[in-house]
Order: sequence, then C-alpha cells, then structure tokens
Amino acid sequence: MISIVDYGMGNLRSVQKGFERVGATAAIVREAQQIESASRLVLPGVGAFADAMANLGERGLIDPIRAFIRSGRPFLGVCLGLQLLFESSEEDGDHAGLGVLKGRVVRFRPGDRALKVPHMGWNALRFTQPACALFRGIDEGSSVYFVHSYYAAPANPAVISAVADYGHEFCAAIHAGNIFACQFHPEKSQRVGLTMLSNFSAL
Repeated sequence: MISIVDYGMGNLRSVQKGFERVGATAAIVREAQQIESASRLVLPGVGAFADAMANLGERGLIDPIRAFIRSGRPFLGVCLGLQLLFESSEEDGDHAGLGVLKGRVVRFRPGDRALKVPHMGWNALRFTQPACALFRGIDEGSSVYFVHSYYAAPANPAVISAVADYGHEFCAAIHAGNIFACQFHPEKSQRVGLTMLSNFSAL
C-alpha cells in the first residue's frame, strides 16, 4: 500500500491514478495515525510553500511525516513535496520547512530574458546518481514535465540524484537513504514518470 498525504494542496488523484496505472495500490490519507502505519509515503504538492507548511501544521502532520522519514521506510516527495523537505524557502518571504534535509529553496533568476518563470514544460534529466533506484530502466537524457518557479539548493550536493538545465543547472531530484523526491511531476511525465512510480512502489 502506498499512502499519499492529503493536506489540502496537490493533485492527489492524478498521483494516485499514476500508481494505479503501474499496478500499485495507493490510498489518500489525512490522519496522523494513517501516516504512522504507512509502508510507503508520498508527499505531493502544488502551490505556495508557506501555505503548505501551515496546512501540514494545522492538521498535525509535520511530526508524523518527520517520524516516518526517520523510520527508514520509503518516502517520495513530488514537486512542492521535494521543496518542503528543506530547512527554508524564500518564496514570499522566509519560511521554515520540514528541515529533514539541510538547504534552502530559491527562485529562478535566469540571466537570459528569453527564459520565463515559472519553468514550465519538458526538460531532460542528467543523472548525478545513476544507480538511484528511482531511475531503473530510464535512459540518461530522458525528459520529464516541470511546473515551478523555485528549486532546492541543498547544502550537501551529494543528495542530488538528477539535475536539469534552465539557464543554469538546478536540482531536479533528490535521493538520500530512504528519501526520494523529484521537482518534476512523474504522474505527468508519461512512460518515464510511470517507470519511476513503478520503481518506487517496488522498493
């Protein structure tokens, strides 16, 4: 069973359908007890960083998510769910995140005026951790779908598992122990994204 956290922000049904398409059983969960008993946890997200942290706090989900990650069970963050793992974000001020990973979330500042923010559309991945379990069966240079104005800048670059280029290289995916996360949307990335969801469900 894959548990998808509902905290009022995110394309929950499309993530759930993505897992179902690869033969996995996925349920949307809203309670701390459901997170505590999950075998695999997915934290999706679309929207503002501060709103997401406020919603998680109001629903009493921050400590259960941190405890789940500490337990060593497989965890997947998607889009905003990746950014929330870090200590802080500069989106609309300075806001604290879950603090699971050291680093900060920053805004794109492309020097090339032709590059628009948000970064939206398909972009190719370069693997910095080619052996990452999420990427099994996926070729270097495969394209995935992004929609974001901010990206994570980890204090420890070794946690970055893939990068993409938008005016400069940026963190596209994370792998650190049982933590997997992607800035792109695997559920919208066709065969490549579905392969990643299948790989996560098999962990």
